Amino acid sequence: MGDAAVPVVVEEEEEEHIFRSRFPAVTIPDDVTLPEFVLAGSEAYADKVALVEAAPGGRSYTYGEVARDVARFARALRSVGVRKGHVVVVALPNLAVYPVVSLGIMSAGAVFSGVNPRALASEIKKQVEDSEAKLVVADAVAFHKVKDAGVPVIGIGDAESMPDGTISWDELLAAADRTGAGVVALDPVQQSDLCALPYSSGTTGVSKGVMLSHRNLVSNLCSSMFSVGPEMEGQVVTLGLMPFFHIYGITGICCSTLRHKGTVVVMDRFDLRTFLRALVHHGVVFAPIVPPVMLAMVKSPVADEFDLSSLALRSVMTAAAPLAPDLLAAFQKKFPGVQVEEAYGLTEHSCVTLTHAAAAKPGEVGPAQVSKRNSVGFIVPNLEVKFVDPDTGRSLPKNTPGELCVRSQGVMQGYYKKKEETERTIDAKGWLHTGDVGYIDDDGDVFIVDRIKELIKYKGFQVAPAELEAILLSHPSVEDAAVFGLPDEEAGEIPVSCVVRRRGAEETEADVMAFVAERVASYKKLRRLRFVDVIPKSVSGKIMRRQLRDDFIKNKTAAA
Repeated sequence: MGDAAVPVVVEEEEEEHIFRSRFPAVTIPDDVTLPEFVLAGSEAYADKVALVEAAPGGRSYTYGEVARDVARFARALRSVGVRKGHVVVVALPNLAVYPVVSLGIMSAGAVFSGVNPRALASEIKKQVEDSEAKLVVADAVAFHKVKDAGVPVIGIGDAESMPDGTISWDELLAAADRTGAGVVALDPVQQSDLCALPYSSGTTGVSKGVMLSHRNLVSNLCSSMFSVGPEMEGQVVTLGLMPFFHIYGITGICCSTLRHKGTVVVMDRFDLRTFLRALVHHGVVFAPIVPPVMLAMVKSPVADEFDLSSLALRSVMTAAAPLAPDLLAAFQKKFPGVQVEEAYGLTEHSCVTLTHAAAAKPGEVGPAQVSKRNSVGFIVPNLEVKFVDPDTGRSLPKNTPGELCVRSQGVMQGYYKKKEETERTIDAKGWLHTGDVGYIDDDGDVFIVDRIKELIKYKGFQVAPAELEAILLSHPSVEDAAVFGLPDEEAGEIPVSCVVRRRGAEETEADVMAFVAERVASYKKLRRLRFVDVIPKSVSGKIMRRQLRDDFIKNKTAAA
């Protein structure tokens, strides 16, 4: 394991156990915005492909085109009245143009806020209203979901297919060209300004806007890419399958690859045949994916249609859901030359917090430093980590499970318009409380063992039990309800519920599940539901989800 045995730095501060990276600190530039940081040096790679859609005939962008259109869109946004601090919501699937849109928004001094284009219209409207957005960017497919959101819509795609009332992307950029001037900011964009407002359920299950500054994202990228040496510039081909509306998709995949002048191969939906064809045809080297994709790679006979020995793939990374040990073993057997990395990150911490592999020395090719199996990695440079007793707040030594807390320049500015939620998540000393329980071992590898927060990870998507419980309780025949996650081989976890029916109610379990399905995006649907006599709760009134989960599994096993 190379230098893995080098002790992690521990500092005793007022009896606190604070852990830092085994690697030296990295320098964070003080005078650049995120778009400037990401696109620096693009001129030397003007003709190199930066973004390409995996689908046959898909759109592609060279670095010259990315830099040009980012500036054009920023100029266009200024021309329609967007000013520093204004929020622009982006309701697009993964497209090659997506990073151009997001970086253009940030270059104009505005704030990018991605939303799942497959969410319900009511969910998208809620984010538009909560963020006080001034504009929405959408394609023809998502337009019907955003047309009633109450703000103008910029439409991307064939102008003829766009409904009336849409501002055409192409026409807007053409109008910006006619102005002939560069981006003239009414207020200079500072590194301390907000540039992104992704929405996260945090530890409470209620979706909130996470305020991230240019400094937050630049510092996180510097920390997470600390071991990428100059010899890798222009060499890496990354798969862009994870959703770009998520912070990892837009920064961990797009921004990090563009920073080092690699190529992002963009995929919107997962189809195994298309996926494998993209890996082979485009020579993908690095693929951030979720466990269900790995499962398909291992088990589906479709994989046998391809010459897997021709893959250029060197590593895959999972971060959205736990990786089962048997799946890891099966994957390594079928793809022996591909390294499997697990990482850990939070939207509230700008993205990556812990990583699984890195070169042992700057400039050394290959991951000579690899964390242990089942760990989520080691601490990246410039971060401080501690583990605290959730009940007493006391920090804990190595090999002792506690709530993972992190402190760095990547910690969010706070939740938008939610001061109390912010103060519950970030304490007076700047520590971000993650809601995850874990520990650090003698070698500095971190293990996550439990969650204080109750979010369900369905195929990498966050599902908040509180949201589904509120919908269930709105049903006239439901007296009480609890939602929790059950382990699932394909999805990682699935949302299930126990429901107490009101006396005399005649609805079936299927009826109640259908009631919920009509009101949420497809990935949030309940997959199982069981009627029970009572929902067990603690003395303080908290739902005892672990007991319900254990009982559910026990009853399922007994029935089998």
